[in-house]
Amino acid sequence: MGPGAVNAAAGDSAADLITSLIRQVPDFPEAGIQFKDLTPLFADPRGLAAVTDALADVAAGADLIAGIDARGFLIGGAVAARLGTGVLAIRKGGKLPPPVRTEQYKLEYGTAALEIPADGIELAGRSVVVVDDVLATGGTLAAARRLIEQAGAAVTTAAVVIELTGLGGRDRLAPLPVHSLLVL
Repeated sequence: MGPGAVNAAAGDSAADLITSLIRQVPDFPEAGIQFKDLTPLFADPRGLAAVTDALADVAAGADLIAGIDARGFLIGGAVAARLGTGVLAIRKGGKLPPPVRTEQYKLEYGTAALEIPADGIELAGRSVVVVDDVLATGGTLAAARRLIEQAGAAVTTAAVVIELTGLGGRDRLAPLPVHSLLVL
């Protein structure tokens, strides 16, 4: 399958399905933010298949797929299963037992931390594609990239379901290739 191809019903592109199935939630998690709820997309079998197939095309050849807490877990696991690779769950701070590797970062509306296990998963020398639901300012994806690279792996690509332009996320990740299924 070529880039962007999906195993969905004829005529249904991933971008079309995403557009038709996402729910817009105004003023969440705080006033002025237009939250993109992908829950209906993931609950729809055609939507989930289209997103999984399209992201798997982007991630083909990776040794490991990394999904960011929490919606990135859903798509990361699906993509890894489709490709026959493993999945690395990048957790929010405080969710994993020690020892952990931690990376602090800034959000649009605060600060946070991401963690991965420091033991039990050999990352050195592996190629990793990081997947997430939405690219906004790029802070979360940039922190995930730093965390994985500090563990000795090479992040080859970031792949997201939706990219919100105008917030600088793609620029913040440069020169890392970023693949978005839908750009808003």
